[in-house]
Amino acid sequence: MRRRRPDRAAAAGPDDPLSARLAALRLLNRRDYAMAELEARLSAAGFGPASVAEAVAGLARERLVDDGRYAEHFVAYHAARGHGPVLIAQRLREAGVSAELIAGAVDARDPAWRQRCAGVRRRRFGAGLPGDWKERARQARFLAQRGFAADQVRAAVGGDEDGD
Repeated sequence: MRRRRPDRAAAAGPDDPLSARLAALRLLNRRDYAMAELEARLSAAGFGPASVAEAVAGLARERLVDDGRYAEHFVAYHAARGHGPVLIAQRLREAGVSAELIAGAVDARDPAWRQRCAGVRRRRFGAGLPGDWKERARQARFLAQRGFAADQVRAAVGGDEDGD
């Protein structure tokens, strides 16, 4: 049985900014985090507010944590998974990203979102447009739950003449 070496960060205590920094780097090694998410994770791990703030500020100065980059990657990933701009913007707000960065990363008026919405509908329901109102409503509910705006949904299910 292999023994783990004692964790230097855990042994240093909750008020040590170096141990908070090392814990943050371990978290960032797995995936990108927004600054607010990283602060919440470190606080939940038992680090004090001063050491958390100092560690996250240092990582932000070194551009290892960047909310703008996080928002861009988040939008690209979730758009590729078939999510719409409304859902993506909501999840970014929940992650603590500022409204200005969200507005810059998610432009719901971009015509590409209509195309993505139509593509999601085609992948899920096939190439043909819905024939009756019941089917149109079912497809519209699905797209709305995926986070697409009402005008994008109308265009995708055939409610607009300039849609697809």
